[in-house]
This record gives sequence, structure tokens and C-alpha cells, in this order.
Amino acid sequence: MRRLLYPDGVGPLASVGLLAVRLVMGAAFLFHGWPKIQHPFNWMPPEAPVPGILQAAAAVAEFGGGLAWVLGALTPLFSFLIACTMAFAAFGVHIPAGHPFVSVGGPSFEPALGYLAVALMLILTGPGKLSVDYCLFGRRQAEGYKFRGNT
Repeated sequence: MRRLLYPDGVGPLASVGLLAVRLVMGAAFLFHGWPKIQHPFNWMPPEAPVPGILQAAAAVAEFGGGLAWVLGALTPLFSFLIACTMAFAAFGVHIPAGHPFVSVGGPSFEPALGYLAVALMLILTGPGKLSVDYCLFGRRQAEGYKFRGNT
């Protein structure tokens, strides 16, 4: 399956770049998600039309996704969860509220779209060779393909 998703893999320099992106964005999500995970079912204002269970899912996606990105573990799964959360933040909250793309001192949908773009990038490229995913799945799978004679 990994061969279908990431047929050629990424080289060593691209892996370093992906590591840098994962570390910075993952740390940002850890900080974003930490206060939410403290009160997962009610971190939004009471008038928010989002049920508590979806607030908890977003809290887990952000905090757990941040940790997953830092480690490069379960990257496709958590990247998908973050992408869903950021798509809702942008298209379900910020844009309908009339927030600008870039704002000085107020809310905007720029961060949500930026995080959404990073999540999509990691879904499409994978976490790179400097990741737990590669250590657990990449090498073994590559050896398996060589054993079967696939190129």
C-alpha cells in the first residue's frame, strides 16, 4: 500500500526538509492543542454550534496530531485528521464569519489554510525517512519488495 501512496519515496535532503516542517508545525499544534485537550468537550464558546464530541475530536486531532508530526508516527492518519479540522476551521468558522485572509491583530483564516496545506503535503509525500513511520514500515516494506523481485 505504501508503494502505491509514495512510489519513489523521498531523498535524504527532502527528508530533512520534511523533518523541519514536521517539527515546527507539530510543535505549533502541540501548543494549540494543549489548552483544548484540558477541556476537550467545551473549549469553544457556549454559543458555538459545534457539539462537544466534535470539539473533543478536534482537540485530539490537534494535540495528538502535533505529537504525531514531531515523531513522524501515524503521519497519514493524523495529517488527515488535522486537514479535516483545519478545513472546518477555515470554511466552517472563519470565512463564514467574514474574517480576512490576513489580519493585523484579529482573527483570520490564513493559519487554518496554512496548516491545511501542510497536512495535505504530508498526506501526499509522507513523513520522509527521518521518521518513526519509516523506521517501522519503510525499510521492511522496501525489503519485502526486493525479496519478491519487484522494482
